[in-house]
Amino acid sequence: MAQQQSRTSSRKSTESAGKIRTVVKRMYQQAQKAGEENKKVAYCMVMCNYEEILAAMDIVQVYTENYAGLCAVKRQAEPYIDKALAEGYSDLLCGYAKVGIGFDALRRELGAMPPDAPDGGMPELDMLLGCSMGCDPRWKWYQALGRYKDTPIYNMDVLMPPSDADMAAIRPHSVRYMAEEIRGLIGFLEEQTGRKMDYDRLMSIIRLVEETRWWWREAYKLRKAVPCPMSTQDHFVLFVPHHMMLTDEFTLEFYKGLYQELKERVDKGVGVIEDEKYRLVWGVGLPPWHSMYILDEFLNYGAVFAAETAYMIPEPFEITPDMTDPVEIIAERAFARNTALQYRGQQAGGVPPLAQAHLELIRDYRIDGVVMHITRSCRAATMGQIMVRNVIRDRYPGLPVLFMESDIIDLHTYSEAETRNRIDSFMEMVGAHKRATR
Repeated sequence: MAQQQSRTSSRKSTESAGKIRTVVKRMYQQAQKAGEENKKVAYCMVMCNYEEILAAMDIVQVYTENYAGLCAVKRQAEPYIDKALAEGYSDLLCGYAKVGIGFDALRRELGAMPPDAPDGGMPELDMLLGCSMGCDPRWKWYQALGRYKDTPIYNMDVLMPPSDADMAAIRPHSVRYMAEEIRGLIGFLEEQTGRKMDYDRLMSIIRLVEETRWWWREAYKLRKAVPCPMSTQDHFVLFVPHHMMLTDEFTLEFYKGLYQELKERVDKGVGVIEDEKYRLVWGVGLPPWHSMYILDEFLNYGAVFAAETAYMIPEPFEITPDMTDPVEIIAERAFARNTALQYRGQQAGGVPPLAQAHLELIRDYRIDGVVMHITRSCRAATMGQIMVRNVIRDRYPGLPVLFMESDIIDLHTYSEAETRNRIDSFMEMVGAHKRATR
């Protein structure tokens, strides 16, 4: 087992990425101490727009998707997946959900924390907070936990307008609807905690978050440099503070430090590898957390992942002086960020937003090839891949696109030999295409 676990991680190019393992351990240790500090604990999902609200009410946030990924990275997800299947859940269900449901089902059966749970396991909780952003399991997963826990639940709707909508026309209703959803959540949290929201504190946390995102965005843009100072291998751990510790002042300082590190690397011409020949983008699809080391195979060909569409940094948002209601700010920000790609795609002639994201990265980061991951249990991050590939072919004829196949969590569908063969063939095409287009 120890040998397997040591092979799951990928090669990192930054010192900042090397700090994340300690950060994750600290995150779970703090969550496990919440009961001693008389703090409420909530199971949460990323990208639900409620991070600042929870922080303002001193609710400890435990991100269950992240814990499933941690189990996969450590190759300790199988007992929880097996338990979920034994409970009657389909093997096609989201891998994150299978691990989370299996974990809580096993804890209920044992009457205690499952043995050898990574990082001490997820703590007992006081509430479940789901949302509609991204996929159905993020709404239904916590409902399913009602079989094992008698825990209050609140699911919040997050609007994602269709790409062909008139954004100006739907904006007033969309923002009003989102604000109503947020206020409903605040009412639920006030009932659960027995305290009222401090809106001044909420506003200060929102401003902290936007400053944090600014520094992460500026750091990310430094990857446009040739050679690229940071790879996707780093990104897939460096996103953790933003997504799971967004409201912590530590996170602001962390991304300031990342910016300084990358700026120094760019100024000195230090790249991920000494001889960068090709630049790739990790396209549609979450990564194979169980076998992240496979990304290092591309380095052997002189190829560096310079950008990705997974766990993208949120669009910039300006808080103007006339914005005084923090709930309205969160609602306005959600609409602006969830329609930015749609709007730019419309301006580009009707390009679907997911494809627009790829076209922008290919242009701005001087990309030579695109890799997408077909994930068996994550339809939300897999659907649209053929469409995106076709749009790329129309705008960048001949640009190679690779489809890798496995899962985000489950190893049963993964063939390392087949994956390596696909990478080999793909890199031959990348080399040929670059020579032909010089």
